[in-house]
Amino acid sequence: MRKLSIKDAINEALVESFQNDKNVILMGEDIAGGKGREEYPGTQDSWGGPFGVTQGLLTKFGPERVRDTTITEAGFFGAAVGAAMTGLRPIVELMYVDFLGVCFDQLMNQAAKMRYMFGGKQRVPMVVRTVVGAGFRAGSEHSQALYSLYVHIPGLKVVAPYDAYDAKGLLLSAIQDDDPVIFMEHKRLYMKECDVPENMDPIPLGKGRIRRPGKDITIIAIQRMNLFAEEAAENMAQEGIDCEIIDPRTYSPLDEELIFESVRKTGKVIVVDESNPKCSLASEITSLIAEKCFDDLKAAVIKITAPHTPVPFSPPMEDFYIPSTEKITQAIKKLYHG
Repeated sequence: MRKLSIKDAINEALVESFQNDKNVILMGEDIAGGKGREEYPGTQDSWGGPFGVTQGLLTKFGPERVRDTTITEAGFFGAAVGAAMTGLRPIVELMYVDFLGVCFDQLMNQAAKMRYMFGGKQRVPMVVRTVVGAGFRAGSEHSQALYSLYVHIPGLKVVAPYDAYDAKGLLLSAIQDDDPVIFMEHKRLYMKECDVPENMDPIPLGKGRIRRPGKDITIIAIQRMNLFAEEAAENMAQEGIDCEIIDPRTYSPLDEELIFESVRKTGKVIVVDESNPKCSLASEITSLIAEKCFDDLKAAVIKITAPHTPVPFSPPMEDFYIPSTEKITQAIKKLYHG
C-alpha cells in the first residue's frame, strides 16, 4: 500500500476519470497557465491552479480538455452547465469557495434545478471543485467554510473529504454522478497523507464513515475537524473515556442513520464544524438528532463552531477562531462527568 497526499489523490482521480471517459473536461482559472508561456521560458508543465492540484493534466490530455478560463466565474460556470446538459462531464474549479457569490445563480437556479424543471429528463453531470477553510493566513475573503450554503439548495450534492483515501474515492464517484456535485477541498489538508490502494472503486455518495469506534461519547466532525477530534479522543482515551468519531463525508445526501446509530449507542454527542454557527451543518445535524433521537440523549448536544464573525487575518485571532483540540477536550469532559 502506498501513501498519497490529498492533493495527489485528487490528481490521480482526475487522471483516471479523464482516461476512462472522453467526455470529462476541466475548466478553471490558472489550471493550464504557465506551460509554454514566453514570460516563463523552459516551463514544462502548467501551474495546475493555486495549489497545483491539476498539474500534469494539460500535458497528458491537451488544451481541448483542460482549459484556462478568464476571471469570470459567472461565464465559465454557465458554460459548464451548458456543456453538462449537452453530454460532457465538466469539472469546473472555483478557485476559492469565497468566490461563490459571483456564480451563485448558475449553481442555484440553473445546475441544481434543471432535472426538476424538465421532469427528470435533463441531466447536469458536473463537478465543482472548490477550496475551503481557515488557518492559511489568507484573510476573510479566502478562508471561509461555506458548506451549508450549498447543502441548503436541493438538487446539489455536497462532498467534503478529510483524507486522501476518501478524496480519491469520492471524487471518482462525483465525476460519474449524473447530478451536479460540489466537491469541497480543505486547503490545510492538501498535504495530509494516508494509505491509498493502487486500484480503488468509487466511494458511494451519502455513506459516512466511523473513523474511531467508541461507546461513551459520539463526536461528529466536519472535514478538517476530524483531525482535532482524533487528537482529543486519543487524549481522553488515556483517562478512560471512549469516544466514537463519525465523519459524514457527504452532507447532501447525509448518512443520517449512521449518525443515529452512534447517538443511540452513546447518548452523548458533540458536533464540531469549522463554519459559522448560524444555519450551519452543526445546527442541522443537532436538529436532526433532537428530532429523531431525543429519547436516546443523556445530555444536551454540544456544538463547537467558529464564532459568528468573518475569519480574522491576525494569526492569533485566526487560531482562536478555528475549533481546536482543546475545545473538544473540554466538551468531552463536560459531557462525561456531567
